[in-house]
Order: sequence, then C-alpha cells, then structure tokens
Amino acid sequence: MQVSVNKVVSIHYTLRNDAGEVIDSSAGGAPLSYLHGVGNLIPGLERALEGKVVGDQVNVSIAPEEAYGERNEALIQIVPMWAFEGADKIEPGMQFQAQTPQGNRILTVVEVQEDQVVVDGNHPLAGETLHFSVEITSVREATEEELAHGHAH
Repeated sequence: MQVSVNKVVSIHYTLRNDAGEVIDSSAGGAPLSYLHGVGNLIPGLERALEGKVVGDQVNVSIAPEEAYGERNEALIQIVPMWAFEGADKIEPGMQFQAQTPQGNRILTVVEVQEDQVVVDGNHPLAGETLHFSVEITSVREATEEELAHGHAH
C-alpha cells in the first residue's frame, strides 16, 4: 500500500539542521504515526513521502517555505510584565500560548526586562532548512473515527 491521502502512515525519522545536529528523532522509541494529506506534517515532508511504500527510506531537505516559513521579525514583540500575571517567574526560553487574531500561537520568551518581556511568535524552526532521514514502517487505511478526527489514533 502506498502513502496517499487519508492513509495512516508510521515513520521513523531523524531531523537535522544545516550544521548536521540532530534536532529530533524517533530512534529508540515508537514510530511517529500520522494521517497523511490533512496537514499533520509540514507540507514539504508530506510531499516527499507521497507514493512511498513500507521499507522505503527517504532523505530530503525541506526549505523554510515548505516547513515552518521564513522568520518574521514583526512577530517579535515587547509585552508588559503584567500580561504574565499568575506566572511565578518569567525566564528566557519559556513558552506560552497566546490567543491572536490568527489563532493560537506559541510565544517564546527571548528577554526579560524590568517591566516588560520580549517574546517571539515565530516557530523555533522558522527560517531553517530541515534535513529529514525517514523510513516508512507501516501504511494502512484510516478508520472512520480517524478520518472524522483528522489524526491517527
């Protein structure tokens, strides 16, 4: 069975950056299972896996525009400290979910100043070319429930 729209696909993968450093990997754990063709993976990786079968190995580099997009400096903003009311301590690297006009967005704290916080709304991998090594471990028909929910169970 080939990887195609509405199939549940399981993969083992290793993700590296341009320097060759491992950013993420399923090695030593369970494979990642996803519903193909519904946006559960970045577009470039989904396209690279289309038509593959169990046992296929794919090495692909995905440009930012087919991954998490280019960095957008307009997504770096200064927020007043009072907006973090309820948080015990704010430190660089912390992440918060914020409701924006474009929907939910994860904000990463870049800098903490005396009465304000610099946050970055870019995805941490925005602007990066991503290098994937992937092995297809299984492909099956999705259940009606998985199709209704839009993800693999």
